[in-house]
Amino acid sequence: MSPLLPPPANLLDRYYGEDALALYTGRVRVTGGEAGHGRASGVVKSDDGALDVNLRMPTELGGPGGGSNPEQLLAAGYAACFHGALMLLANRAGVELRDVVVDAAVTFARDPMDGLFLLSADIRVSLPGVDRALAAELVRNTERVCPYAKMFRHGIDHVVAVAHEHETPS
Repeated sequence: MSPLLPPPANLLDRYYGEDALALYTGRVRVTGGEAGHGRASGVVKSDDGALDVNLRMPTELGGPGGGSNPEQLLAAGYAACFHGALMLLANRAGVELRDVVVDAAVTFARDPMDGLFLLSADIRVSLPGVDRALAAELVRNTERVCPYAKMFRHGIDHVVAVAHEHETPS
């Protein structure tokens, strides 16, 4: 196996095009578990097999716990993406970062507007040994670059549709 390397810094180069240029698509499938309910007892698996997680309702929502849940998975994706974008920006700026910690919290809550549900997110970044003003600038710039931060700030293009019978999503 080859050694792990950071992504190329040219990922930060601006793209000029009329349409979005897809770089990668992650695909997962959730199936219901013993309760027949994806959130309560399902399994989420990626198409490449790298992700295989049992889903369980957290005890705070009356479930048994003992597995992951959508909020944890979203928080993990957000924190990982933010961390990666931060490291790319710091590298490009010639700033050496050590022991960076990105904590993400995604909260599932009741929506006072429609009485249903909403999500909120909170990212906290620890940059030990970095001047506070420089740390704030790096985090601010990362928020502009990180697609998860952009999604939380501006929304996301999405499609929700019923699949045709026997259709396997590509």
